[in-house]
Amino acid sequence: MRSVLLLALACFAVSTLPAQQRPRARDLGIAPGILAPGPLNAITDVAGVLVGQTTVREGDSVRTGVTAILPHSGNLFQDRVPAAIHVGNGFGKLVGITQVGELGELETPILLTCTLCVWKAADAMVAALLSRPGMEEVRSINPVVGETNDGYALNAIRSRPIAERHVRAALERAAGGAVAEGSVGAGTGTVAFGWKGGIGTSSRKVEAAESTWTVGVLVQSNFGGDLHIAGVPVGRALGRDGTRMGAPKQGARGSIMIVVATDAPVSDRNLRRLATRALLGVGRTGSAMSNGSGDYVIAFSTHPGVRRKFQEERRTVAELGNDAMSGLFEGTVEATEEAIYNSLFRATTERANGTVVEAIPVGEVVGILRKRGAMK
Repeated sequence: MRSVLLLALACFAVSTLPAQQRPRARDLGIAPGILAPGPLNAITDVAGVLVGQTTVREGDSVRTGVTAILPHSGNLFQDRVPAAIHVGNGFGKLVGITQVGELGELETPILLTCTLCVWKAADAMVAALLSRPGMEEVRSINPVVGETNDGYALNAIRSRPIAERHVRAALERAAGGAVAEGSVGAGTGTVAFGWKGGIGTSSRKVEAAESTWTVGVLVQSNFGGDLHIAGVPVGRALGRDGTRMGAPKQGARGSIMIVVATDAPVSDRNLRRLATRALLGVGRTGSAMSNGSGDYVIAFSTHPGVRRKFQEERRTVAELGNDAMSGLFEGTVEATEEAIYNSLFRATTERANGTVVEAIPVGEVVGILRKRGAMK
């Protein structure tokens, strides 16, 4: 009886933590897979990667934002990185996809935002990049902007609230170090499995070709399905979701954007293979990628040895071979799964447009996992 009471008190304490103290998955003992994370357990563990975010909350109707991911701090147009995009289900608006597929490289940062804001965000980023020193003669540029639809519950998406200042702020704030998660940036208005979704990140250390590499993942979670955590059908055990009042039930609708970064010297061909593995991590959380779900993965390498100079005509590259990729594949799967959990656990309850989308009750989740033997 005493142990039951202690568990109940612990669960209550976790559930009632203030927003800034909501735990990450690993804080609770939920650590998917067998590989160790990097020091920050974030995409910024990958050498060179920077993340900047702008959160937009206006009145009672706008809950959205911008998240910017930069492979390095230099001029990406002049010093490009190999990249690939994998489409799990193409119900989305990913600007820039065809040129990345054709050339296998990124020449701009990656932006994430809301569905009806992708074109405004792309235009704003182009304006910001063209205004920088060294870009005076540029006549073509390929902005890469992804999205999920936060307009079903929390965001007045038809107002297309993202402005140039929001994009410039996200780009200017981009930095290494810890990454804010949950209801921030492009995750401010998103919903996942009926609970508040958002931005989440994770990383893994991988041994390959007699060296240690890092793979990091950042997600914008806004999708649904049969929520599983650590293999346990938590969604069914909760018996409800957290969306109340004015919005319809999400069900399996929705989307996820996934950004995968590595410091391993990987070609765009093998980055495409790496990107496909991220969706295995999505599947572990209970998604079947429904008809209306836009599920995209953008993968890139920051290794200096595989970068590409603008208009270079010859390159000599030492890259990892096919047989060295398996560990990176595993790290990507594990980090994607954990990033999704972090996007849920770190998110806070949001209210807008007559709708409340609650943060997932972390204490109840812990109790369910302990009861099922999935954690101590």
